[in-house]
Amino acid sequence: MLQSVGNEHDNHYLSAQSNSIEALVASRNDGKRHLLLACAHATVPVIVEALAKHEGALSIRIVLTQSATHFLGGQSAEQPTVSSLLHLPNVDAVYRDHDEWGPQPWRRGARADMLVVAPLSANTLAKVANGMSDNLLTSVIRAWDTDASIDMKKKIILVAPAMNSAMWRNPITEKQIRVLSEDWGIKEGTFADGQNRSITGWFQVITPISKTLACGDTGGAMASVPSICEIIENRLSLGGPEETRQTD
Repeated sequence: MLQSVGNEHDNHYLSAQSNSIEALVASRNDGKRHLLLACAHATVPVIVEALAKHEGALSIRIVLTQSATHFLGGQSAEQPTVSSLLHLPNVDAVYRDHDEWGPQPWRRGARADMLVVAPLSANTLAKVANGMSDNLLTSVIRAWDTDASIDMKKKIILVAPAMNSAMWRNPITEKQIRVLSEDWGIKEGTFADGQNRSITGWFQVITPISKTLACGDTGGAMASVPSICEIIENRLSLGGPEETRQTD
């Protein structure tokens, strides 16, 4: 799935070294925390910039849905081009749907300590809750090592839903969110030493906030970027330079 990225329309988008299978495997031992960030619209540069302070400690690889590319066409400073994402702090690669199948065949070895989907749309929520894997993002989620039996490390998927208020209040949405938050949701405890976390489940859902949306409705907006980044930092043990990060 996660191999290389290319764009025949923009030479800046060609970064074969950082996006190759060899680079992915090499990154397993680079001492950084590895974040896979999936965004459906222009929030991606905002989240990346908010995490810029962790330079040298964090590696970000971005997964874009097809709809995300419509919001990242260079319309404004807040909506840069897809290729420009490679120049954002800590970003090592960008992947789109067509990268799932080549140019190099996928093999296990690509590392991600955490996947963040922000925002999580009603459409992607429905796909995930029902096990569909018809694009790169949903394929990654379907292939996630949910119990640490493959990668030998517990890894979390953090999602921040955002949708039309009527969609959010729909009984179908309620049912699907319950699958992620309760059936598959993380449950934490501590070991006997009282320090290390014991985690079961693999999804963490950040509830939307009440806000006026583009459609005129109030409610159903994605949680604030600072609150999302705070969870990312806590989950990945990203502290200040004086703090020691959690090691594998």
